[in-house]
Amino acid sequence: MSCENGNCRANKCIECEVTQCANHAKTENYCSLDRIKVGTHEANPTEVKCTDCESFKLD
Repeated sequence: MSCENGNCRANKCIECEVTQCANHAKTENYCSLDRIKVGTHEANPTEVKCTDCESFKLD
C-alpha cells in the first residue's frame, strides 16, 4: 500500500521521518508501505550511511 489519493495508512512496523517521501504516512512518522527495500550504494558497506531506502519516492 502507498499514499495514493492522499489515503495513507501508517505501518507501525516501519518508522520514517523523511516527510519528503511520497510513502510517508503524513500525520505520523511512519511509512505507509507494507514493506520497504533497503539497499546500498557501496561495494562493502560498513556504516549506516552506506545504506539506502530504495523504496523512497519523492513526494
